[in-house]
Amino acid sequence: MKRLPSIEPAGLTSDALALYEKIIAGPRGASMLDEAGGLAGPFNAMLLSPPVGDALQELGAAIRYRSGLSDRAREMAILVVAHHWGSAFEQRVHEEIGRRLGLSDGQLDALRTGAPVELDDPEESAVLRVARALVARGDLDDEEYAALPEKAVFELTTLVGYYATLAMQLRVFRV
Repeated sequence: MKRLPSIEPAGLTSDALALYEKIIAGPRGASMLDEAGGLAGPFNAMLLSPPVGDALQELGAAIRYRSGLSDRAREMAILVVAHHWGSAFEQRVHEEIGRRLGLSDGQLDALRTGAPVELDDPEESAVLRVARALVARGDLDDEEYAALPEKAVFELTTLVGYYATLAMQLRVFRV
């Protein structure tokens, strides 16, 4: 059962309302609204502490919209984290995005189960291998570390940590 009810805009403090408006005005847009007009997924809980919630959503926006990882590689890494943490919300949302980016049903099934994924792009293969190592061990061996440029390793470790945080919050608040 959902622990945190949808926080509707009418009941928000001025700081929380500013964050609410920032989220729905940004690239995520109205797709983050639930049927009651509250924020869906992890964004509802961010309203509980606007300073922390804003920093967290800004980090997410940077990862999603301003990193150097390709869109498909980023979505595969997110799906690795969703699978590892058993995060149904992340899985559903990011499978839809991955499908729009050309990931096949077979590839999505493999990402969902942790099976090998057939990929033509060497960067995507490296991102997948590194993301799986990060969720499995929280570390990289020298070969995994060298599989990507250091900037990509930084962005990917940040992505894995961010989506692990969201998965934990989604679990705790029973979203």
